[in-house]
Amino acid sequence: MSRLSLVQFRDADGARGVAALGDDRAARRVEGVASVLTLAERALEAGLDLAGAVARQGLGGPVDLSEVALLPPVDHPDPAHLWLTGTGLTHLGSAEGRDKMHRDAAAAGAPTDSMRMFLMGVEGGKPAPGAVGAQPEWFYKGDGSQLVAPGAPLAAPAFASDAGEEPEIAGIYLIDRDGAPVRLGFALANEFSDHVVERGNYLWLAHSKLREAAIGPELLVGDLPADVRGASRILRGGATLWEKPFLSGEANMSHSLANLEHHHFKYALFRRPGDVHVHFFGTATLSFSDGVRTEPGDVFEIEAEPFALPLRNPVAVAESAPVTVRAL
Repeated sequence: MSRLSLVQFRDADGARGVAALGDDRAARRVEGVASVLTLAERALEAGLDLAGAVARQGLGGPVDLSEVALLPPVDHPDPAHLWLTGTGLTHLGSAEGRDKMHRDAAAAGAPTDSMRMFLMGVEGGKPAPGAVGAQPEWFYKGDGSQLVAPGAPLAAPAFASDAGEEPEIAGIYLIDRDGAPVRLGFALANEFSDHVVERGNYLWLAHSKLREAAIGPELLVGDLPADVRGASRILRGGATLWEKPFLSGEANMSHSLANLEHHHFKYALFRRPGDVHVHFFGTATLSFSDGVRTEPGDVFEIEAEPFALPLRNPVAVAESAPVTVRAL
């Protein structure tokens, strides 16, 4: 199959499985594996790519994806060994929404820090092969415990000021036994954030990113098209509340994927054998920039070619969990 994407699911009996979608986008079970991580590990052991590992395992019967519970397209049995991280101000136009939050700093004519970082990417974010380009903004979102399945609620903390979507592409990686990052593929992603907190003080960006995130349902194996086009929308009561085009891929970015990958994996901390990384590549499309405030029950919907399946998640708010610290 020239096109390959992988979906993790749990069937009616609670058993996990992996399905492969080919050119016809029909889902068929990958025999003998219950996770994409296991499939990737077997591929590395056999010196194969993921498509070769799927061919080696063999394909079984069809899987009706409407009759199973979809899981994130990658996970780890120990959530502490899955990293959620990302980069911002990486897309053409992405500085516009961010810049609206920091106009006061530009009152005297000086560009904001956000605009300066974006322009650094425009000027040096796509270096020649083998060269190192401009360093992007980087942030940490959490570990695998913060990864939400397609269709499951994205819950903002009870203390949150906002529950906003960020439609993105995420790169999915496994660190091999020699400490080298291996890209498994790409997934649609919702890098859920608190834009009110971020707007309040740019130094609170780190706080605004410590939220759940959703990816999937598909892991697209192979290269990401240079021009990814789709839509991001919010549904309220079944009707479209807000919708805008969603663009990604290097043709719409101020950084190359290779440059973003370099500046993440240059840290030895992120090259620990056996770890899984979900790295968000950024967006230029935010409903918050248009004055939209989401409510519990709203549904985020992100779709884009070449992904066959959309990513949908309802908005929720977690219960308050007071924290006390005691001396031992």
